[in-house]
Amino acid sequence: MAQSPWRPTERINYIVGVAPGGTVDLYARGIKAALEQLQLTNHQPVVIENKVGAGGALALQQLKTNAGNAHDLGTFHTGAIAGAVTGLIRADPRDFTPVAMMVEETSLVAVRADSALKNASELVAALKADPTALRIAVAPALGQNTHMAISQPLKAAGVAIDKLTIAPFRSSGESITALLGGHVDVVSATAPVIMPQVKAGKLRVLASAAAQPGTGALAGIKTWREQGVAADYVSYNGVMLAPGVNAEQIRFWEDALRRVSQDKTWQAMVEQSGNRPIFRGYVESHRYLMSEWQAATELATSLGLKGAR
Repeated sequence: MAQSPWRPTERINYIVGVAPGGTVDLYARGIKAALEQLQLTNHQPVVIENKVGAGGALALQQLKTNAGNAHDLGTFHTGAIAGAVTGLIRADPRDFTPVAMMVEETSLVAVRADSALKNASELVAALKADPTALRIAVAPALGQNTHMAISQPLKAAGVAIDKLTIAPFRSSGESITALLGGHVDVVSATAPVIMPQVKAGKLRVLASAAAQPGTGALAGIKTWREQGVAADYVSYNGVMLAPGVNAEQIRFWEDALRRVSQDKTWQAMVEQSGNRPIFRGYVESHRYLMSEWQAATELATSLGLKGAR
């Protein structure tokens, strides 16, 4: 690990803007465990604090309150960028310091196993004929990453995405329940939520929004690109710091999180969840934040979301 003059000298607060149980919380706890097990925090404990509310804005506000304090960690997530662009989250991720991207998340489009839809081409054909014909479940709100993940390829395929019938649910778990119950026809969600139902024979995946063909549990699932639609949508999960931290503090956490990304236990946990462990440091994370802000703004405008900015 590269030497840095700055080291934590007090408890590290890991502020997570969702309730325990989902993948965002799962990965934060995995990072905490690896930081402590690998002794990367100068013998300081890492404490998870689930600050739930306002679509994640309360967690960001708490992080912002402690500007310049590198003893506070927060979650860097694509969903927060999309939510801020559309006005769902009343906070601006660009005010913060993204220090590392740790997980590449795959979004899938699925239907019930008994659905007449067999692949992405049939879904596109149905929605081109009538964009309102199918109820599509997303979570936790319009304009979040699961909404964007199906809208991006459908737009590229020529579907009038501003006319789609989108049903937002509070969680992807609720989206799946609604799909299984016949209340919606299609769901867009991340792989860890969908794949258990696929293995149980209850759901069928029509397409993956990943840029590359999947491996492991996702082997054999065709991407949109493999089915003739030139689009993908990849979400990222990682770690951000408060505004106003300095270069030494960024360097310390970048080095520590790089070590976490190389840990076999961490890698196995992410892969078991259906996603891919990666590492992108501060420079790449910042570039991604700015480019994704622009891309999300353009897509949200196409969707007719009023908060797009």
